[in-house]
Amino acid sequence: MRILALDLGQSKSVACVVETGRPEEDFETVRTEASALRALLTRWRPDRVTMEIGPVAGWVHDLAVAYASEVEVANPNDVAWSWRRIKKKTDREDAKKLARLSLLGQVKKVYMPSASVRQRRSLIGYRKSLVERVTAMKNHLRSILVRQGITWRGGKSGWTAACRVELMKQAKEWADCGAEELWRGELYQELVCLAQAEAAVQAVEKKLRALNGPDERVRLLRTVDGVGERLAEALVAAIDDPHRFGSGRQVASYFGLTPRQYQSGNSDRQGRISGQGNKLVRSLLVEVAWLGLRHNVWMREIYERVNRGSPARKKIAIVAVARRLAVLCWAMLRDGCPWRAPVRQVA
Repeated sequence: MRILALDLGQSKSVACVVETGRPEEDFETVRTEASALRALLTRWRPDRVTMEIGPVAGWVHDLAVAYASEVEVANPNDVAWSWRRIKKKTDREDAKKLARLSLLGQVKKVYMPSASVRQRRSLIGYRKSLVERVTAMKNHLRSILVRQGITWRGGKSGWTAACRVELMKQAKEWADCGAEELWRGELYQELVCLAQAEAAVQAVEKKLRALNGPDERVRLLRTVDGVGERLAEALVAAIDDPHRFGSGRQVASYFGLTPRQYQSGNSDRQGRISGQGNKLVRSLLVEVAWLGLRHNVWMREIYERVNRGSPARKKIAIVAVARRLAVLCWAMLRDGCPWRAPVRQVA
């Protein structure tokens, strides 16, 4: 078997080629461009191509599928990939180690979704970053007013159309600002940027709604009381193929909602959640779990059972709700069954 391992960089990549029964390795350095990688794959015609997950791994994976019977994407966070005791770390060493691990069958693979799913995930993440920009701009606008001793309405009431008109009356373009009122120019600039960012959020959400409309999976998850479009679309994109998970525990682990374990001798304890996986989906699950306590009896019962009336266990309980919600949504996608509210027993 001939294995071609790629240590991918943004501008250049290092390839290491190993073969069964041959102790030597061959190395090549090429530009991280489709034409250069295509030529590399044509020259070597590998049986397997292996690479680390990273920003460029998606399109390189799609390219390599046409040239190799097997393409694997490795998880560099796996224990076998640790460089803790290695004194020499270079791109060549990275590629060599990846090739040797693949030859021994010790590469922990990462699921690589289709290009359309990757694009959808990226768009969902982009919307999240835009929303964070909007929040940062609003906070900055408030800080400008605070520095000038101007009080402003708190919460959403400070961003109504009427309030924005009042804010714009305080603002001035840079050309009209004197030396002692530069804050007015800053205020004007931030208001303009805020309007542009909010328009961008609306445009992205419009596109997401268009993608979600014909998607039966999104509609299926929205049958759960408290689950809205944002969480449903994020779960559908993140899970993609529900049959790739063998159990609910794997799903919870995928979203970083399982506790860390510390075991040694007679000591065996669990710590905080691992925090691995998709941070965006995890945060949405926790957010919906808090909101669901008011709308979903099932979530409320899980929360109260885990919380046991202790204020110190609030976070533990809400994480338990988020974990159960993730597993429930995965099971619904796997079985194609809509949400059925549990029937409460009447004493």
